[in-house]
Amino acid sequence: MLQRLLAPPLPSRLDTGSEAFEQNRADMLEHLAAIDDLLDEAEAGGGPESTDRLRSRNKMPIRERISHVLDPDSPFLEISPLAGYDSSYAIGGGFVVGIGVIAGVECVVVGNDPTVLGGAMTPYMAKKWMRALEISRHNRMPYVSFVESAGADLRVQTNEGGTGKRRRARLEHFAETGRFFYEMIELSKLGIPTVCVVFGSSTAGGAYQPGMSDYTIFIRDQSKVFLAGPPLVKMATGEDADDESLGGGELHAERSGLADYLAEDEMDALRMCREVVSHLDWRKAGPPPSYVADEPVHNPEGLMGMVSRDLKQPVDVKEIIGRVVDGSRFEEFKPRYGPTMVCGFATLHGYPIGILGNNGVIHPDAAEKAAHFIQLCNRQDTPMVFLQNITGFMVGKDAEETGIIKKGSQMINALTNSTVPHLTVIIGASYGAGTYAMSGRAYENRFTFLWPMAKIAVMGPKQIAGVMSIVRRGRAARKGLEFDEEADAEIVRQVEAAQEKGSLALEATGSISDDGIIDPRDTRSVLGLCLSVVRTAPVEGAEKYGVFRL
Repeated sequence: MLQRLLAPPLPSRLDTGSEAFEQNRADMLEHLAAIDDLLDEAEAGGGPESTDRLRSRNKMPIRERISHVLDPDSPFLEISPLAGYDSSYAIGGGFVVGIGVIAGVECVVVGNDPTVLGGAMTPYMAKKWMRALEISRHNRMPYVSFVESAGADLRVQTNEGGTGKRRRARLEHFAETGRFFYEMIELSKLGIPTVCVVFGSSTAGGAYQPGMSDYTIFIRDQSKVFLAGPPLVKMATGEDADDESLGGGELHAERSGLADYLAEDEMDALRMCREVVSHLDWRKAGPPPSYVADEPVHNPEGLMGMVSRDLKQPVDVKEIIGRVVDGSRFEEFKPRYGPTMVCGFATLHGYPIGILGNNGVIHPDAAEKAAHFIQLCNRQDTPMVFLQNITGFMVGKDAEETGIIKKGSQMINALTNSTVPHLTVIIGASYGAGTYAMSGRAYENRFTFLWPMAKIAVMGPKQIAGVMSIVRRGRAARKGLEFDEEADAEIVRQVEAAQEKGSLALEATGSISDDGIIDPRDTRSVLGLCLSVVRTAPVEGAEKYGVFRL
């Protein structure tokens, strides 16, 4: 029998008729409209001509393939759909990653978009691919790949017109590549099934994917899999061969043994994929929902007008909690101690959760409370949801005297050693070490999502520009030089503009530093899907912690 949390519903003091609310709502809708346009661009892939050419060969676009393999009327949570934003690459990176339900089983589903560079591997595709494998491994989810890839993007990047001797830092090298295949094999070793459907010509890295999958499905007269295509074979060996004789579906089904199943067309291949997943008898290792999943008392439409463009404007995180959790019920922990850190217990779609949210900067008492709460959640195997709107830890003489470093370290220690799933939503600011303490991406949270007006940076634009101005002023004074106020003001203006642009949600999501930007009204649904996903694996709290400096 399902339980019901005994905590009362949170009250709401949100004035939805105020001028500020209406302005915030209008700004949020403007941001969402821009994001919708970008999502349309991502879905278009390589454009209408490329899509028409694909259909003329009786092939479906990648998102159509995915929609046909999923259970009817089931959701698909796409991960990092705006990867590559504001870059020279197509939005989305020519690769789709998401979580969907196949034959009643939650699976990670990935697929090349053959309309974008023939499905070739770009840097953005590579990063999304690694993220997909990470989601599969951390959450113990079957991994389904739809492969149609020309291999690596071999286009040579040049510095056309460049005259300077300096170049950007080079942070990657071919010698470091190939981790994808290691991770695929790790999934298999861990007993996590991998299923590969080959939809077209797949060379080099594209060829290794079926080779390293547990189950492979090829399509007659359509799947072409080889380490090297006919031109490279001709160059390397002098041998003449066509696609079909070199690596066609029939060859791999009848002679090489690479194909486990041979489909007649794409729909037949998708039917086979569903059959394979159905026979896995895959079951969740974590517990099912144990509470009644009542809708929130307060209207989620209120989420649209809470956050201002000016993130200095305060947001009461409890107003957000009351529009996301079951029945708006919230049992607050230590409400009178460290009030800038809101901690407490709730349920969401019937799953018990612990919530940590920001109502201001993190003071020493707030950090101490958070560390205590994180330990409690781990002791009772309860996943945590972090609602970030944080400018960082408190600084200054009083904060230092009351142990901000010590207490802040306790919080980060507890967070780092926590083993229950963490889900993070950045609703506003995410600055400095506050990003880390509230389970930022670097702290192996299971999922990170952003609201459209969120900003992520080492500090606010005005702060970083001001700090650098003070440094320049000090340097001039030490050297006995006259300080150029006009030049400094122009530098400050440029730095603020650059930092502002770099901190925007679109910049972060374009770099795949999160799992996507979501409509605030979808927060409850997205978190509910993620809570179901994380319970595919066991949910177990930490038994050991690093040394707390008390």
